[in-house]
Formats: sequence, C-alpha cells, structure tokens
Amino acid sequence: MPGDVKEKPPATEASAAAAIEEDDEPDEWDKRIFSTGCADENMRMTDCYYEKKDWRACAKEATPRLSISVSYNMFPTRRAFSAASKQLASRPFRPIQSSARLYSTESATSTTEQPATSTPPAKASTSTSTNSNTTRYARAATRATKPAMAASIAYEDIVYQPKGIAFEDAKEEDGEVLDAATVDWTRSFYGISAKPVSEKQFKFLMQPVEEKDIEVKPDGVIYLPEIKYRRRLNEAFGPMGWGLIPKGEAIVSDTIVTREYALIVGGRFVSQAQGENSYFSSEQLPSAVEGCKSNALMRCCKDLGIASELWDPHFVRWFKKNHMEEVWVEHVTTKKKRLQWYRKGDIDVQYPYKVSK
Repeated sequence: MPGDVKEKPPATEASAAAAIEEDDEPDEWDKRIFSTGCADENMRMTDCYYEKKDWRACAKEATPRLSISVSYNMFPTRRAFSAASKQLASRPFRPIQSSARLYSTESATSTTEQPATSTPPAKASTSTSTNSNTTRYARAATRATKPAMAASIAYEDIVYQPKGIAFEDAKEEDGEVLDAATVDWTRSFYGISAKPVSEKQFKFLMQPVEEKDIEVKPDGVIYLPEIKYRRRLNEAFGPMGWGLIPKGEAIVSDTIVTREYALIVGGRFVSQAQGENSYFSSEQLPSAVEGCKSNALMRCCKDLGIASELWDPHFVRWFKKNHMEEVWVEHVTTKKKRLQWYRKGDIDVQYPYKVSK
C-alpha cells in the first residue's frame, strides 16, 4: 500500500551483522603473514627508516626476536594478551648493575628504611662472581682499537719565527742590473745563471725541511704548504726581493685551470713552471686561479733546492715508514670503506668520512 514503510526482515539484518563480523576475522593470507612475524618486522624497519633514513643501520639494529606462534581464531582478550607478550619479548636486554651500585643508591635515597647497623656494602664486596663478570665486561669494552688522535702542540712550535736574514750579505752585487721596467718578463729570460747566490743564501735555501712542517694527503702524497716556500724565499732574498710573473693568460677547461708563471729574484730570471688547480663550479674559479699561482711557486722553487727531500724517493719511503700510518675510514652516507694516510698521532678524519670500527 502507498505510504506504508517497508521494514527489513530480521533475517537480512542478521546476515549483514554476520558478514561484518566475518569480515573482521583474519583470512588465510592474514594468518600466514602474522604467523611468520613478517608484519611486525616490516613495521619496525619502516619506523626505523623514517627516523634514520638508512636501511643498513636499521638492519644492524634489528635484534633476534622470540618467535611466538599465535592462533588468530581466538577471543579479542587473548589476542591483546598475545600482542603484549610480543612487545615484552622484543625489548632489548639491559645489563644488571652491580650489587654495590644498588646498595649505594638505596643508602643515598632512603635513610629510614635501612637500619644503621646493616652493612650491605660489605656483602657486595664478598661476591666475586658478579664483580669478576662486570670487570671482564668492562675490560673487553676498553680493548677496542682506535687510532691515536691529534696530540696537543705547544704554541711556540706553531708560530713562525724567522731564523735569520740571508740576503744582507748579498746587497753588494757585481755588474749592472737593468731596470725592471725595461724588461718584458712575459718573454724575457734576463739574468738567468748570471751569478750564483751567496754562501749564506745557499745554506738557507738548502737547509733540510723540518718534519713537523711536512703535511700528508689522504692518498699518501707528502707536501710542504706553499706558505713555507714563501717564508724560505723571504729569509733568503728578503720581502720584495723576489716575485712571480705570469707568462700568459689562465687557461680554463671543464674541471681544471692552468697558468704559467716565472720566478724572478733580484731582477733576474730563475725558473718558470705551469701551475694547475681543479675546480667543480663557477663559484670556485677565482680560488682555482689563485691556486695556480701557489702551485707554480712550489714547482719553481725546486730549481732553488727548496724542500728537495720531498722529491727524493729514499726520503719519501723513510717518512712513510716512520711518520705515517694508514687508517680505515667509512663514508657516512654510502658506508663505503677505504684506506687513508695520516701522520702518526695526528689522526683527523674530515667529513664525510669517519674512522671505521
């Protein structure tokens, strides 16, 4: 009849409720996944990845879990109890503190509960098994081999102090020297091998390099910082007694810059060399051009005998054996390991590397 409200039969409502209840129950696939423990492990790995962004670190932190076979055809209360048991089993174990530590904590925090006549620390000292175990555990932790870190250096060993002035004895020169304004140093070799240096200048130029001044590259190449060459030239010829003249324009390629320079000392040509330096972006180009000058200076100073030991194979082998060591380092992001060279007792690993365990 029109206007009558049609009501669902009770059988239909009962069947819908049964369908909803049946849908809540786990199917065969859910039972298979939860019985193997893969779902919990996947959830832990996913949470760890969103926190650290590193699958390898998360895999290392994963500890063996206790496998608990659970039947999922059970009541909700038993299912909740099973989940709580899993959480308790997945907690990491913590080492038990020594009894002496527990006694000292109790005596410091609560003074009313313990009588004054009780002597628990004496009992703790008599237990040998617990103390011996904790002692052995502590010793094993301190045996981890670590490279020696950089030691403290005195301020006097860092600050530069001139040893003398060698160019004072070479003020009086025989012969005439042309005016520097009349010489085109981009093409001229004026004064080359016209006169040797004085005896005092020779001793300053050829004196051995101090071991503390030698630096080490990660690939094992030893070198002297360019400021050391400049100081040696200042001691031998005096400030403004020498200079570097560019022999041409800078040549810029995709990843390297080169430029040729000539070393002029006392208005005479000494040597010329090609300086080079690498760069990776256009913002680094000015610094790369300046680096060419320092590199050319180092090469020109070889003709004056400055730091000649660094090109002597016998000295290089001796220095590596006595003053250098190889250290395994690990890249922070890629976890790749490699060997790098450092001075003994001066291990200073720079980012993105760290000392490998």
